Amino acid sequence: MKVLLLLGLVAVALAELTSFEGEKVFRLKPTTDEHVTLIKDLALSMEVDFWSPESAEQVTIDIDVDIHIPASHTSMVYTILNQSDMEHEILIEDLQAQIEAQVESRTVTPRSHSYTKYNSWDKIQAWMSSVSAANSDLISRQVIGKTYEGRPMNVLQIGKKTGSPKPAIFLDCGIHAREWISTAFCQWFVNEAVTTYGSDSQMTSLLNQMDVYVLPVFNIDGYDYTWKSNRMWRKTRSSKSGTSCRGADPNRNFNAGWCTLGTSSNPCSDIYCGSKPESEIEVKNVADFIRKNKSIIKAYITVHSYSQLLLFPYSYSYQLAADHAELMHLAEAATSALTSLYGTQYTPGPGATTIYPAAGGSDDWAYDLGVKYSYTFELRDTGRYGFLLPESQIKPTCEETMLAVKYIATYVQKTL
Repeated sequence: MKVLLLLGLVAVALAELTSFEGEKVFRLKPTTDEHVTLIKDLALSMEVDFWSPESAEQVTIDIDVDIHIPASHTSMVYTILNQSDMEHEILIEDLQAQIEAQVESRTVTPRSHSYTKYNSWDKIQAWMSSVSAANSDLISRQVIGKTYEGRPMNVLQIGKKTGSPKPAIFLDCGIHAREWISTAFCQWFVNEAVTTYGSDSQMTSLLNQMDVYVLPVFNIDGYDYTWKSNRMWRKTRSSKSGTSCRGADPNRNFNAGWCTLGTSSNPCSDIYCGSKPESEIEVKNVADFIRKNKSIIKAYITVHSYSQLLLFPYSYSYQLAADHAELMHLAEAATSALTSLYGTQYTPGPGATTIYPAAGGSDDWAYDLGVKYSYTFELRDTGRYGFLLPESQIKPTCEETMLAVKYIATYVQKTL
């Protein structure tokens, strides 16, 4: 009976996975107002999943647009694009095949956590317990609240224990559910911290003088949903009365120019700003934690993908931040450190002018709260795989990103 029940549950789990068979990701290169209008009209006439930029509203001339098109509409999109004079190419021929290729062979201990594989939420949760227990001299774990679906949000406090509060850096990953390489980086960072403390002078000095608060997965409900149901899910999983559409974009839900530029008040949009600032419990939990500790938090780093950018405020305004010159100088130096390892090119700059305006972001909110060194990383790649970066790229991506994060952390340490 138990076996039958288990098989039934497995069948249900498999049946719930959304298939993307035959679906394609196109790259469009708009160079005229007509091209921009064409893309916006496409988005109105069918279900278009914007990969970059994040919505039709953000489409402008001379910025490449990556869109995921349902299989039922691909031939129509082909026809429309071929009739227009807009340059275009196919980045991903079959999205389902790419999804399956992203998670490589699981023959070697598939049940165990690995820093060079993508790990499900259950594995990450178990890993947080074990890594904290194994490194109790350096890591303490605290729950800062629960998600909409009731999962605990664990923050790992990493640093030499001194018995009194130390200046700190807050690092979060996985604010958007489908950006798996982001969550992989936070796990990598924790491992680097505990395994190189005592041997790497930079890390040792940092953790002696400062603490790093790491939130390995910000949007846990959404992340779990990308594993169990829809790999392309982005938002939280909250329910709203009056609509069957679930979730809001947590990175449009902070109280920083909330719901103005580059957002949507439509609950079905991928960039829905929520019913009010901090309507999403995950956002409120993080904001409450940072507010409570704002006297000690000296830097805020949030990790996303993709595009290879290092952004800083502002995204909700074209106005330059008061500390623009210093933030730009630090971003340029940090990206140089990153590039030094594998030659990966990053572009540093303020969000609104470097990519597109987007209000309600966590980095703008932290900066306005008084956390001067506030940065957003957009990790690899520039669109070849997009959100489906292969596991073979986890190690190099994390290694190079560590150099930039350590550069920022060391700089902040020196300013104390």
